[in-house]
Amino acid sequence: MAEQGSGQEKTEQASGKRVEETRKKGNVARSMEVNSFAIFSTGTILVYLMRDKIGNGVKELTVYLLSSATTFDVSMETIQMLSSKGVWWFFSLVAPILFGLMLVSLVAGYGQVGFVFSGDALRPKFDKMNLFKGLKRILFSTGSSIEALKSLFKLALISLFAYWMISDAFTNSVELTRYTIDEILTYMVETAFSFVWKMAIFYSVIAAADFIYQKKKHSKDLMMTKQEVKEEAKEMDGDPLIKGKIRQKQLMMARSRMMKDVPKADVIITNPTHVAIALKYELNTRQAPRVVAKGYDLVAQKIKAIAQEHNIPMHENVELARALYKQCEVGDQIPEVFFKTVAQILAFVYQQKHGKRRYIV
Repeated sequence: MAEQGSGQEKTEQASGKRVEETRKKGNVARSMEVNSFAIFSTGTILVYLMRDKIGNGVKELTVYLLSSATTFDVSMETIQMLSSKGVWWFFSLVAPILFGLMLVSLVAGYGQVGFVFSGDALRPKFDKMNLFKGLKRILFSTGSSIEALKSLFKLALISLFAYWMISDAFTNSVELTRYTIDEILTYMVETAFSFVWKMAIFYSVIAAADFIYQKKKHSKDLMMTKQEVKEEAKEMDGDPLIKGKIRQKQLMMARSRMMKDVPKADVIITNPTHVAIALKYELNTRQAPRVVAKGYDLVAQKIKAIAQEHNIPMHENVELARALYKQCEVGDQIPEVFFKTVAQILAFVYQQKHGKRRYIV
């Protein structure tokens, strides 16, 4: 399927970010057939389990109304009494079934998509209230056409299945002429429940097929083009150009801070052209000499220029300069393996600056 306006095909599976965004908008893979099947099956089970109670309740209410029809006066008290009996009959017989249907409807929805609360789904969309756009969407959209075909196909299957069962029931009812009234009523009730059970089993197949279809359709609708994947990766990781500029600015700031520490150095180790390492040793501490600045090529030249301005001694040692450049970062103490060499250099530097004063690392 080509994406409109881009000419690219949606060949990539939806990312977690795309799925989560659509879920927050209330766009999830949900089959209404599963809800319908759950309600239909639960209602059938509840009616079957409560059949004796419902029958007795209807019988008692009917007997009461018929036996007292000629004895009670039409008054406010009588109407209130009959109303209270009717309400009690409703809540004692019908309300448990309705409550069970409401509960199983919520469970069926939660079982398909989990808990989803979307403010976008509740927000009114005035563009969908346009009558002409609504008719166009219903009559000419691909989704509406597919749903209409699905409904017709489902109706045809259910009708054929119902016709087959009813025909079989009519065939078997020929022998009812030899039955008593109680046997006929029992047969009718058993046939009705048999019809409902078979219909529920048949409808479960339709619900399962529609659930699989909705899942696949939802996944296909969320598929992305390669360009969309790239753009989403940029949003999540940041634009490479912007990140590069940020890194460049951070590097410049780090170099600026590093150059400010060069005048504090005791000696600059060079290789002599390409590398410069600025070392600082604090006499009153037990810490090893520390790298306060380092650089290669142009940065090395800048370090040496600042060192010359502030009369910082420079010592040429190719191997030491390269080793320190590779193994140390700015702020690190030099490794123990270089203690002796650096101590000799610092001792020489201090001798030059302070005469014969000893320097021990």
